Amino acid sequence: MKIILLGPPGAGKGTQAKSISSKYDIPHISTGDIFRKNITEKTPLGVEAKRYMDNGQLVPDSLTIDLVKDRLSHEDCKGGFLLDGFPRTVNQAEALKNFLRNNGENIDCALLIDVPRDFILDRMTGRRVCPACGASYHIKFNPPTNEGKCDLCGQDVIQRKDDNEATVNERLEVYENQTQPLIEYYEKENLLKVVQGTKAINEVFESICSILGSIK
Repeated sequence: MKIILLGPPGAGKGTQAKSISSKYDIPHISTGDIFRKNITEKTPLGVEAKRYMDNGQLVPDSLTIDLVKDRLSHEDCKGGFLLDGFPRTVNQAEALKNFLRNNGENIDCALLIDVPRDFILDRMTGRRVCPACGASYHIKFNPPTNEGKCDLCGQDVIQRKDDNEATVNERLEVYENQTQPLIEYYEKENLLKVVQGTKAINEVFESICSILGSIK
């Protein structure tokens, strides 16, 4: 099973990716992990990527594509993979399609976890975390027993800087501008499958399994 996972920040992609990876026994591959691994190991691709990043520049499409191709060539991807954070552009999607096609393979599904903007704003701006022990809460859905205090260690819980409304809105606008052409691309390829991400985590996963089960 070869899957591309799409969805806005705060849609719960990370949680669902872990469950999909476990159930279908395929590696969960994120571009962030690929970059970090190659930079840490000082591979030629990693050294080149770090040079751009150190200069405050975006890593070019061509280099990102090469890093992903290299990762997909590993043995653990022979039975499939779950790509998270790639492709981000139609150019990257085309490069991925051509790479797989040259190996006699294809993407099975582009899975979009769809969540309305208002729901994401509510979910993300309401998050609170404990800086001491890492416990997480939500002021509406999962508040601490004592307001403002961590249940586990008693420390004050905080709102992360990137969870304020202005920052969340900015991230969502960037996502929408980048991803809408990609969604349209996979619709035309007849690969797009949409899951409503506003339900409970287990219900979203059940919907995902139903979709993937119909593809196999």
